[in-house]
Amino acid sequence: PSVVYRVRFKNGEVKEIRNPSELPENWGVIEALEEPFVLLTIITPKDYVGSIMNLCQEKRGIQKKFLYLDPNTVMLEYEMPLSEVIMDFHDKIKGVSKGYASYDYEFLGFREEDLVRLNIFINNDPVDALSFIVHRDKAYRRARQLVEKLRDVIPRQLFEVKVQAGIGTKIIASERIPPLRANVTAKCYGGDITRKKKLLEKQKEGKKRLKQFGKVELPQEAFLTVLKVD
Repeated sequence: PSVVYRVRFKNGEVKEIRNPSELPENWGVIEALEEPFVLLTIITPKDYVGSIMNLCQEKRGIQKKFLYLDPNTVMLEYEMPLSEVIMDFHDKIKGVSKGYASYDYEFLGFREEDLVRLNIFINNDPVDALSFIVHRDKAYRRARQLVEKLRDVIPRQLFEVKVQAGIGTKIIASERIPPLRANVTAKCYGGDITRKKKLLEKQKEGKKRLKQFGKVELPQEAFLTVLKVD
């Protein structure tokens, strides 16, 4: 799921975008980046209020109301970025309330926030489909989570694969997927050391070429990892 962001340019132009790749490479032309906020109304048994308030705080929520509807039921209101609601809020609030809390929300408008585009690089090549917009305060944690998950779901290749996340071109998290090992000397019997060395050198050169020119096929699960980062 994605939300519409609003870009205000220094020349006065305003543009709405849905995909991070629509943002200009030169951030110097951007005056501000705005995201949609909603008013979230939550009804919950009082026993789960503490856990729900912690969840809303993690989701960059701003508390606006706390009201007892009866001795056992509480209504909470929070202003919250729509992106935080549609990502995984439903599953998380059901989890912390054991399914008893319910919620609804209404659109409030766009607000300027300190947002950045988090880019993902596979062997130094940017993968636009994996990039996303995130608040600067959450960028490092989400970058770290994402590269670790990608490391686990991308199949190993005959060459080393670097998985990196960065704000612009500044790398803030990195992981490596080690190459598959092939025993090229398995058929060398006896003590033919010279031949073994030649085969190992040839393999080393081959891996170097593969790393330079080889393309990494990303499984579907790699693209789903973006939806699973907190």
